[in-house]
Amino acid sequence: MPNTQRSIDARAAFHAAVVTTAARLAPGHGIPEQRHLALLAEAPPPPLPRVWTDTAALTLAAVLVSRARRDALSEGLSLIDRYFVDTRLTREATLSDDARAHLLAAAGEYCCAIGWPQVGAQYGAEALLFADTDPVRYRAHAVLALGHALNGEYESSENDRAAAQALFTDNAWPDDEIDYLVLLAESLVAAAWMQPERLVAVSTILHETRPDDPYWDYSARAIDVMRGLVERDYSGALAANWQLSYGSRRHRSHRMIRDFLTCIRSDILVARGEYAEALATLSTGQTPPGHGICFPMQRSVALLLLGRDRELLAETEACVADETDHCLRTLTPTLLRRAIAFARIGSARRAAQSMEAALLLISRTGGSITPFIMLPLGETLALFDEVVSARPELGPLVTGIRDFLPSVAAPSLNPAEAIGLTPTERELAVLLSSDRNLADIARERGVSLNTVKSQVRSIYAKLGVSGRAEAVGELLRRTF
Repeated sequence: MPNTQRSIDARAAFHAAVVTTAARLAPGHGIPEQRHLALLAEAPPPPLPRVWTDTAALTLAAVLVSRARRDALSEGLSLIDRYFVDTRLTREATLSDDARAHLLAAAGEYCCAIGWPQVGAQYGAEALLFADTDPVRYRAHAVLALGHALNGEYESSENDRAAAQALFTDNAWPDDEIDYLVLLAESLVAAAWMQPERLVAVSTILHETRPDDPYWDYSARAIDVMRGLVERDYSGALAANWQLSYGSRRHRSHRMIRDFLTCIRSDILVARGEYAEALATLSTGQTPPGHGICFPMQRSVALLLLGRDRELLAETEACVADETDHCLRTLTPTLLRRAIAFARIGSARRAAQSMEAALLLISRTGGSITPFIMLPLGETLALFDEVVSARPELGPLVTGIRDFLPSVAAPSLNPAEAIGLTPTERELAVLLSSDRNLADIARERGVSLNTVKSQVRSIYAKLGVSGRAEAVGELLRRTF
């Protein structure tokens, strides 16, 4: 076939994919075809028009949604920045309200997919502002529901999900036209509120509504893994997690879902007391700019339970320093873990401030008990008491959380296990409190002085100290 004809055919195929996909982004006209989504996800993004028209807006909307749904996210936020400043188009526009709303909703869905839920929700809110018809209002609420759920604003997410569901029911749209974003939002809220029966219901809808869509199937199976974690079926959930993470299904899945599976795998390992393995699992994780997935937060619980408090604080410093751009869902547990780490190193004021900030976030977002999973019970309760004494209005919230804490707290460990000392290091740690010098200790143990010095440096690193006296004091404080 001549090159000219191929070019004509390619343009015709692209145009057909755009028209069909754009018409089906909102319910009432069928669902987008996988072949069209695949074609648009591979196509170069459209050029920036001199003036935005409905055709240009719907073309970009179809491309953005296709990239989100086919996990073609390599351009990240730069793709959005090419066309928008915040939520404003960078060129003059002569757009109908619904076309603008479609484009804004598509940008919101793409932002959620790349892990920037705050920005995704911002675009969803703008889409709702311009939406003139029920189908487009439904799309805007779907984007808002997911953006709010990913950002830990669970009550707002539930409100948007309910509004979307009411529109869907009132218009009697076909079941298979339910928006994927609505289902993801519900799964996140159900997990946050520890409602395994809701996770089952969402997984069932994903499995049954579009059984031929591999992306829906993968997400359904990932939700089943989350349910296993909530129900503490750690062995079964871990096996299913490995299968999804390293099986052939991985190649037709969403990055966000794969990252969630990595975090769930880490959570399971932490729950089983395998802290070093959890850290290894997270070692290659790449945190997106909005911290919709936050690997420093995820690592912090294992560091806390290993007693590596100063390392935890250093690891998460950038998260709290950049909190205006940080996802609230992942910021809350970060603040809680930092509070305990600060208390351990003797910074009582910063510990109380961090705990207070976390509790205030939870009270204002309709938060969940999940940020408290695997926190040391006694240390958490002590900080509760300190904060409530200064902020009594937080008392009712803390009382409600207290009832759940024993069921989700970290298991009690002996001090050496909590610090992460090896058996050899435990023996040496005892000798450090004696008046023997390192040469005497080396002779007594039948090893070289260099070996003892190396082991001592390892103990210092795990304790977060720099000298022998400081190490002995830290060991005594931890009742070693």
